[in-house]
Amino acid sequence: MKEEPNSKIIFIGTKRGLETNLVPRAGYELKTIDSYGISRELSLKNIKRLAKTIHSITEAKNILKNFKPDLVIGTGGYICISVCTAAKRLKIPYIIHESNVLPGVATKMLSKNAEKILVGFEEAKNRLPKAKKIVFTGTPTKVKKINFSKEEIENKKKELGFDNIRPLVLVFGGSQGAQSINISMTNIIKNKMNTNYQIIWAAGPEQYEKVKQDLQKENIDIDKLKGIKVMPYIYNMEEIMNIADLIVSRSGAMTVTEIENVGKPAIFIPFPFAAENHQEYNARVLEKQGAAKVILDKNLTAEALNATINELAKDRSALEQMGENAHKLSTENVEDKIYEEIKNIKNNKA
Repeated sequence: MKEEPNSKIIFIGTKRGLETNLVPRAGYELKTIDSYGISRELSLKNIKRLAKTIHSITEAKNILKNFKPDLVIGTGGYICISVCTAAKRLKIPYIIHESNVLPGVATKMLSKNAEKILVGFEEAKNRLPKAKKIVFTGTPTKVKKINFSKEEIENKKKELGFDNIRPLVLVFGGSQGAQSINISMTNIIKNKMNTNYQIIWAAGPEQYEKVKQDLQKENIDIDKLKGIKVMPYIYNMEEIMNIADLIVSRSGAMTVTEIENVGKPAIFIPFPFAAENHQEYNARVLEKQGAAKVILDKNLTAEALNATINELAKDRSALEQMGENAHKLSTENVEDKIYEEIKNIKNNKA
């Protein structure tokens, strides 16, 4: 951290999560504990997981005793229960950042003893009645609005093989893809429904080959499609989000925040198995403000998705207004706001 060059930071995670790759790559130390999300289903497997999760509090205590942090920051996942419980027992203050509109079980359980709860949506405040102090900060993300000129956008689209007549629709389902979205997009391409719009689609590294094979069965070469680019993953996502005219995606808190930041209209298809259906709550915030349309996963078909895209794509000015509505919901200087809250706690405890 440039503001605190002498600070020391470690992350606590599990050996099963993305953090095993992401945290060391970012240059930080990762400590692991054997913690699990607990299902209400009564089974031997869940009983064993519960026992391991209870024991993980002791594992977390040992890590915290050795590291001696001034503050613990949790981000609302199940692992926070073990780590923040350990922090409380060691009298180490902790704060929670809750990025979703609907706070998760961990945040609700830990809210009473947290020094502060930082929230990504104003709407989350009313859902945490036991919290001592709730502060709206927004959710940190690297994806920001780039003020490309009209000419720059047109040139970038041309470089990718797209024209500047039809709207460009960006489709993705998260880092691993989304099966239901991929099935609908495959059928849209098979049936040549996208006559009024162009597509740039990240199918996900694990699902890309299946999409490719499904299209090959219809004698469609994924690499020779005109006005359509399908790839496993988009590495320059910030740039692509900024030149797209419409985005189709899931509605996790990070994705919603990024769409707000770049100021783009969206069609959200909430992941139906997200805890407490929080993705739908996230999506409805933008829908309520005229910035997005929502299609529930159970109602998702190629026909429904294509009809919604066409409905929005036919009116460029309406699309732009939706994008402006989305950008009005974005929050600036999120990282600075979170840092100020952390600094205040540290100064008060000094």
